[in-house]
Amino acid sequence: MSSPPTFNAQPTVVSDRDWGPAVWALLVVVCGALFLDALDLSMVGVALPSIGASLHLAAGSLQWVVSGYVLGYAGFLLLGGRASDIFSRRTVFLAAVAVFGLASVIAALLSNEAALVALRFVKGAAAGFTVPAGLSILTTTFAEGPARNRALGVYTLCGASGFSLGLVFGGLLTELGWRATFLVPGPVALGLVAAGYRLIPRVGRQRVRLTDLDLGGAFTATFSLLLLVYSVVEAPRRGWVSAATLGPLGASAALMAAFVLIERHHHRPLVRLGILRSASLVHANACGAAMYGSYAAFQFLVTIYVQDSLGWSPLEMALAFLPAGIVVVLGAPRTGALLQRFPSPVVVLMGFTAFAAAYTWFLRARPSMPYAEFLLPTMLLLGVGFGFSFAALNAQATSGVGNDEQGLASGLLNTSLQVGGAVVLAVVTAIISGAGAVEAHDRLLPGMTTAIWVVVGINAAALVATAGRVARQRRPITAAVPAPCLD
Repeated sequence: MSSPPTFNAQPTVVSDRDWGPAVWALLVVVCGALFLDALDLSMVGVALPSIGASLHLAAGSLQWVVSGYVLGYAGFLLLGGRASDIFSRRTVFLAAVAVFGLASVIAALLSNEAALVALRFVKGAAAGFTVPAGLSILTTTFAEGPARNRALGVYTLCGASGFSLGLVFGGLLTELGWRATFLVPGPVALGLVAAGYRLIPRVGRQRVRLTDLDLGGAFTATFSLLLLVYSVVEAPRRGWVSAATLGPLGASAALMAAFVLIERHHHRPLVRLGILRSASLVHANACGAAMYGSYAAFQFLVTIYVQDSLGWSPLEMALAFLPAGIVVVLGAPRTGALLQRFPSPVVVLMGFTAFAAAYTWFLRARPSMPYAEFLLPTMLLLGVGFGFSFAALNAQATSGVGNDEQGLASGLLNTSLQVGGAVVLAVVTAIISGAGAVEAHDRLLPGMTTAIWVVVGINAAALVATAGRVARQRRPITAAVPAPCLD
């Protein structure tokens, strides 16, 4: 039996000379969804201490407000990417943004911890469909090369703007009440849906079957990640070698094995396993996991440290993080030109050099230090790292991938980002939870130095791996240069 025709068979390709008002309007909608996701996550990050105080949540419980979102995001990115390849990218994008907006409004009304985390999971799952659908619209609309690199530069700029403005808005809104940080993304999302309905073009007709979606793969992947993160977070309390820890870890491994089996036999798998033969794609995914996992863990640690230990207000904390976003916003428009001059692994190497320096510098932090000595240099270096790395990783992950698998490639990368965020955040949360609570102001968080060393180690590993890839790519070029003629 032949497969049904897909919605996304003949996308419009825009070259570097075709940019006009319609192209920019489409970019505003697609990049606006990424902006909204970043805005929401950073706003909630600023509000975490206030949420914890209001709902009486310890650090181990509080991290689930972040991890609930991240796990929903990571668990459904692959399904979202595949759905955008099989179904209408336009329909998937608009429906997911609408769910995100409605979940935002409902979450703002909740006080129960479990219900709040569940809604955060729903919002993350909606973002898991939004991001790969939006990114695949972008990568199939813009021709590979200068046009796509330029569009990815705008995409990076919007993500960075969301993070940086989210920090400021989060600080301001948290002064009014943490519920405001949950509510604000709702109207923004619904506005994007209304605009996208008019601006995103229909490509063709669709005829699809529900069986074309790999729901079994989505279920096993999502719950494997959920059990992994839950086991790591609860391990300090239950014991690392206890049955309560090893049992869920074993179940997580079994579900991941089931996921691989399902992918090998499903006629439209979430992940065509053959795509993982691409060393370029695998490297981009591993570095993406290290990049976002390190930052998510670092932001969580510093947010609690400066508000609970140093006594900073949410707005003061938000302004302290703002320089990183400003650096990315200023540098992102130039990333496309940088990618034209250097191979993407070289640009990634620049980024991870900045990341490693940023986190290593923060190890100097002491409660008596002024902001300009311990946190400002770290923020500036983080901005440089994200400015170099984010667009370069997106370009590397989607380069050479056919249009029919652009959603899969972008979904894999974004899944790696969120899995890295969930796992590294769980590890550092376990470290500080096992070390005990802060007993007084003007003290380092117990276990914070150890946790930062973990972050430094992860970035160092990514830096070494990227340097090795750059070296391997340069060897064939050097070998191909003919020897000079001596006669």
